[in-house]
Amino acid sequence: MSSLLREEMQRVLFRPTKQRLVEFIEIEEPTHGRHFICVSVAKNKLVQLCIVRCQISQTAQNSVSKGSHTQRSSIQECYRRTEVWSLQDLTLVDGRDPDVDDPCFLLHFDKVRTVTAISCSAKYSFVRALVVLCDQNCQRSLNLRNFDWAYIKPTSFYSNRGDCIVLTQICFYAFNLVCLSMCPVPLDA
Repeated sequence: MSSLLREEMQRVLFRPTKQRLVEFIEIEEPTHGRHFICVSVAKNKLVQLCIVRCQISQTAQNSVSKGSHTQRSSIQECYRRTEVWSLQDLTLVDGRDPDVDDPCFLLHFDKVRTVTAISCSAKYSFVRALVVLCDQNCQRSLNLRNFDWAYIKPTSFYSNRGDCIVLTQICFYAFNLVCLSMCPVPLDA
């Protein structure tokens, strides 16, 4: 479903402005409707973050058939950007507490914007995308605070491939611990 949503947002919001949607996550907002925070890249390599509100609106369409003039209702999704920032203006991303499973994080621009993702994995996925885009397009490292670095920048050959690789790495370590616990310990005489 997320790939269909990505394609729809790309077609409706980003393609007309010659931007490419790179990453998005669903977030919780106090206003009605679904909300997303999106990261897009323009052809001039300008990276933007925006809050997108998705409202479902009903429109009446005339349905004309032989001898019948009726109206039928059609549900359409309407995407609208409510807030937009440049990645260059982002000074800090604060995860609040790396030891707690908290989907909330803070984006520091001129003002601090609180964002609550729908899950912690979505939060980390979004921040990983920001780190890569900042390295590629802003020629600077993104300033991060209060994140578990094992989930942001996985080590060595695991590179930055997402949650599946991190989970595989954890399973690998657990398997090694089990194997080591089964090894006999030599007794000193």
